Amino acid sequence: MTAAPTGRLASPSRTVPELLDWRTALHPDRVAVEVHGWARLTFAEWSAGAVAVAAALLRRGLRRGDRVGLLFGARDWPRFAVAYCGVLRAGGVAVPLSDRLAAGQLEHALTHCAATAVVHGDDTPAPSLPSGLPVWTCGDLLAGRCTEPGPSAARPGDLAQILYTSGTTGRPKGVAASHANLTVGAPNHPRRLALAHSERFLHAFAIGTNAGQTMLLNALTARAAALTLPRFTPVRFARLVESPGTGTVFVVPSIAVELLDSGALRGRDTRGVQLIGSTAAPLAPAVAARLAEAFPQATIVNYYTSTEAAPAQTTMIYDPSRRDAVGRPVGGQLMVADADGNPLPAGTTGDVWLRAPHPRSYYRDEAANRATFRDGWVRMGDVGRVDADGYLYLTDRHQDVIKTGAFKVSTIEVEAALHEHPLVAEAAVVGVPHPVLGSAVAAAVVPRPQAGPDGLSLPALRGFLADRLADYQLPARLLLLDHLPRNEGGKVLKRQLTDLFDN
Repeated sequence: MTAAPTGRLASPSRTVPELLDWRTALHPDRVAVEVHGWARLTFAEWSAGAVAVAAALLRRGLRRGDRVGLLFGARDWPRFAVAYCGVLRAGGVAVPLSDRLAAGQLEHALTHCAATAVVHGDDTPAPSLPSGLPVWTCGDLLAGRCTEPGPSAARPGDLAQILYTSGTTGRPKGVAASHANLTVGAPNHPRRLALAHSERFLHAFAIGTNAGQTMLLNALTARAAALTLPRFTPVRFARLVESPGTGTVFVVPSIAVELLDSGALRGRDTRGVQLIGSTAAPLAPAVAARLAEAFPQATIVNYYTSTEAAPAQTTMIYDPSRRDAVGRPVGGQLMVADADGNPLPAGTTGDVWLRAPHPRSYYRDEAANRATFRDGWVRMGDVGRVDADGYLYLTDRHQDVIKTGAFKVSTIEVEAALHEHPLVAEAAVVGVPHPVLGSAVAAAVVPRPQAGPDGLSLPALRGFLADRLADYQLPARLLLLDHLPRNEGGKVLKRQLTDLFDN
């Protein structure tokens, strides 16, 4: 999720420690990562810390390819960055994990990847882990600080990280990425640093998510420093939006809606923001339009990718004339194909595939690899089409398409229409069992505060949607909620919503 491709590819491919060494030589005293009001990390500190962590891990017996779990919370971003690059410098594999994971989720990830140790933040409580697994704080590893850099043990083709998926459609899978995958497209000249219009780029993404990992790599490849918060609230985030030097803001759609509806931006000067980037889920056109109004000087960009496909993605600059498009490919290739993987002509609906250099794979899951990866291509799990100009339009997730009677309903299309209602803050659409049709359309809606107790009803919503949707697309059931269930990456947990309709 950067504003544009970052320049010519490096040749040969680089490792992440080599990228950090390069930035440290260029800008040793420049801040790379900042948690507002809590901690800052310069490139010189990042590099020295990574060297010390690598040396400490090697003294403790880390071998090339060993997996190390990294458990860090939001206020520990600087120490996470140090630990991450330290593990990679020692030749290990980083496994970033959120401190919000349940004990069972944490145990699954560490057991699945056969982690040899866990490093956690100094401000992150020690986790309860399988017995016998060594656990250290980042401070423990930095205590015997090493000042002799020495060569990095990493090589471009080596496995660098395993990132666990959100698990919205099943058990989380470990997605493995090489150093070459993480550094492809990284700049090789100071003038090609990304986000050159900003002094800082602001985000509130969790460690352990693909969006969070992208922010970490952005800190290495961008002119701007990464800025985040110890804890997200709309007011705190809005203050940093307005602060000098914040030229880029990254959000997920749920954060965008919360920020817009909270009133925290009211009266603030947002003219310094030049780029708003949204990822993790489709950005409803109505929300994109509200962002454009709230940030009059900013380009609004939607990024479409996945943990499996990165760094391949499509990017879409908000264009009212192409309201539903999710963009054209950047950093890779795009294909819409039939069930056998054969490319389809423009305008034909089929499976969406993305392809990037040095592709990723599922760790220790050959059956899932065969279903998702093919000759460098990644099956996205989405249905869509590409128009004659190369723009991608999504119909839906495969598992989210609602088959009602003789029709197929796109939940994305219904959700976009719901977001146009002035009293709807958030919306998610699912299929629920129906004795005749097989499935019926059901909408879960979070009202805006001004809606009041009687402001939203199923008849009122259906009346509003009647001019926007076909009869078979109109919700047959409505659930009003205080908030939608979401995972760490901001994606709606639709299985939980379906269960709520059954209660």
